[in-house]
Amino acid sequence: MAVSLQVLYSTENQTTFDHEYYAQKHMPIVGEHMGPHIDSVLVIKGLAGGNDTPAGFHAIATMTFKDQAELDSALAAAGPALADIPNFYNGQPQMLVGQVQG
Repeated sequence: MAVSLQVLYSTENQTTFDHEYYAQKHMPIVGEHMGPHIDSVLVIKGLAGGNDTPAGFHAIATMTFKDQAELDSALAAAGPALADIPNFYNGQPQMLVGQVQG
């Protein structure tokens, strides 16, 4: 069964996020190390949390995997991607592993 990994970069505590670095440098690192195991990637840049409400997240990255074994392999290879996070985000990202429902 397909599974997903979401990485959520919260705007709480006045965190900063470098979207240009993330797109041009970080995502290629993710692709190099985790990419062979990923089925799809979708990155959303937060704009708002609703009418007249600031976004609660700078960005959310969603990666899908064929099954848990592929996710496990991707996470085992994720060291360089994880080590790169302080280069574009000064907080602690949240992660959510889920079962793809549709």
